[in-house]
Amino acid sequence: MKQLFINPMLNKEFKLRFRSFKAFIGMLCYLIAVGIVVIGFIYMQTRFSNTGYFRPEESRVMFMILSFLQLALVLFITPGLTGGVISGEREKQTLSMLLTTEQSSLAIIVSKLVSSVSYLLLLVVSSLPLYSFVFLFGGVSPTDLLFVFGYCLFLVFAFGSVGVFYSTIIRKTIVSMVTSYATVLFLAGGTLFLFMLSMAIGSGHYQSQTNPASYLIAMFNPGIVMMGHFEPMAIEEIYNRSGISFPLWASFLIIYSVLAVVSLSLSIMKLRPSMKVKSAK
Repeated sequence: MKQLFINPMLNKEFKLRFRSFKAFIGMLCYLIAVGIVVIGFIYMQTRFSNTGYFRPEESRVMFMILSFLQLALVLFITPGLTGGVISGEREKQTLSMLLTTEQSSLAIIVSKLVSSVSYLLLLVVSSLPLYSFVFLFGGVSPTDLLFVFGYCLFLVFAFGSVGVFYSTIIRKTIVSMVTSYATVLFLAGGTLFLFMLSMAIGSGHYQSQTNPASYLIAMFNPGIVMMGHFEPMAIEEIYNRSGISFPLWASFLIIYSVLAVVSLSLSIMKLRPSMKVKSAK
């Protein structure tokens, strides 16, 4: 276990990724953008309200906006960070040298995954102080904050595992990144469209009262699951329409955990396919 997370390759990846001053400039720009959203939202609410006060209900809305901005950041950046970790080594012709080291396939894949998403994890954690503005006005509990950050960290590793898988089986970095973005786009936007379509079909007078398709589609969409935490009544509507009462967040957690484990397992198996064939002979 120690060799899995503490190895020369992982140390090298961290040094290469964080030794550049551009990484910290990007973090600064991200925090400034989030800060402008927070301060701008508070100013707009107090400037155009009749009372001039910032109420707890408005603080909860601001927290939801920040949470979905964080979710969009994870969905947009993760495929770009992980879509070329292995294919990039192959294009630079350094993958063969990497495979001749004492590092196992598991250590190589995990190290590449952790090092590639480490910058995104740093962005997510660095925005934590900005959420303190929300607690100044109430309306949000610490449980909500823990849920949002835990949810984003889980999605980083889930979608990051998918990106590493595409990077392992696809030789071209551009093709791998496009495939990763297409997968994320379908899981975030495509499933949302299909969910809205299933809800519209099931709302007719002559349709069946239960439509399990809405639940089966919603459990793949990260945005719907997050919205269900803030608006439980929306999830109750899905339960009533689909006839399925199993918690939606639990189904989402199970599916994406299986997806991440399968993606990493296949990446480990496909990293040295030729070497396994030779050893079998």
